[in-house]
Amino acid sequence: MNETPQLSTLDTRILELLQRDASVSMADLARQANTSPATCWRRIKALEDSGVLGPQVRLVDPAAIGRKMDVFCQVRMNSQNAAARTEFKRAMELEPTIVEVYSISGEWDYLLHLLVRDMADFEQILMRRVLEHDSVAGTNTIFALSRVKHVTEVPV
Repeated sequence: MNETPQLSTLDTRILELLQRDASVSMADLARQANTSPATCWRRIKALEDSGVLGPQVRLVDPAAIGRKMDVFCQVRMNSQNAAARTEFKRAMELEPTIVEVYSISGEWDYLLHLLVRDMADFEQILMRRVLEHDSVAGTNTIFALSRVKHVTEVPV
């Protein structure tokens, strides 16, 4: 997808509603968007085809399943070659506790977001998955005290 698709007012409304509750029926979604179910379905299909809408998922509360700690880990690489970056990304993908990986600018090369059960859980992942990687020169860890704001909705 090279170009940003032009979104109509109806597309924007549908996206806002679906981000709040993707389980809503087509009839209810159409009513809330002030359109017909057939039009609503066509717009959703077009948004899926253009790559604006991805697959439907259900959100899990991490604390409800024992993952009560948000940890952010900055990573500095000692090698910037393509093979090292590819191997590092692959290693991070293999660890389910690492829920987000960002390539970042500045003093650090990557920012990892982990959802862990406790400090021992984090230490094991840090030692086994992150620091064990040949390309990692060092890390810096930030422990979140609490989630002040966390949303899944993308502003449209």
